[in-house]
Amino acid sequence: MSRIIRLSATGPIKVEPQDKAIFICACGLTKNAPFCDGSHKKSRDEPEGKCFVYNPDLERTEVVE
Repeated sequence: MSRIIRLSATGPIKVEPQDKAIFICACGLTKNAPFCDGSHKKSRDEPEGKCFVYNPDLERTEVVE
């Protein structure tokens, strides 16, 4: 089973105050949920208004609606 989730974030959510900042994934691409692992860097150049699917290797394909 697979599912598509529409997300518009291209970076993490920073949680403070802590001894060390914690970043929570907001893009849905992390392999270390709920924590950010830097995978959002793959989504930063997505054109606005388009939808993409990422495979496990973080290669993306545009979804044509």
